[in-house]
Amino acid sequence: MLRIGITGGIGSGKSVVARVFAALGVPVYDSDSRAKYVMASDLVLRAQLQEAFGTEAYDAAGQLNRPYLARVAFNDAAQLARLNALVHPRVGEDFATWAAALAAAGQPYVLKEAALLYESGSYRGLDGIITVFAPAEVRAARVLRRDGHRSAAEVQAIMDKQLSEDEKLARADYVVYNDDSQLVLPQVLALDATFRKRST
Repeated sequence: MLRIGITGGIGSGKSVVARVFAALGVPVYDSDSRAKYVMASDLVLRAQLQEAFGTEAYDAAGQLNRPYLARVAFNDAAQLARLNALVHPRVGEDFATWAAALAAAGQPYVLKEAALLYESGSYRGLDGIITVFAPAEVRAARVLRRDGHRSAAEVQAIMDKQLSEDEKLARADYVVYNDDSQLVLPQVLALDATFRKRST
């Protein structure tokens, strides 16, 4: 079974493209939502996070205290690296378990969707990477329309922290152009056919 990564900068539309694959019956592992699940349910990780960031990492009800972790980690590069070093390996194990079950069931290929596919190192062990591409100005406009609470400066700050589009394109095995100049569906159908052929 092929394990294919799908990534793209904020506003590129990678989640939309992943949903098109899902509509074709392809299982999609959403790394962001699974990370939230793992951080909430993995007792080993819970203990590690509380040791690293204090008991405030979880609230009185035992739920992940996301606002607290955001304040502590997301504006401090060293603390963010510390958080990622704890979370990413456990999410990697979760993906491996998920993928193994689908391989055993005869699935030809699966997708792993992750914004930080390269930055987290989770691209390793995958059989190919799709980058969803859109120019920076298109991505910024989409995010501002989607996320009314964000300013243009905040969107730019997020984009600046992500791997550049040039670097993602250079490292990609496949590219889906979601720049409003061509249709996404024919590109996804062509890739789906490619992956099904490769898996046999």
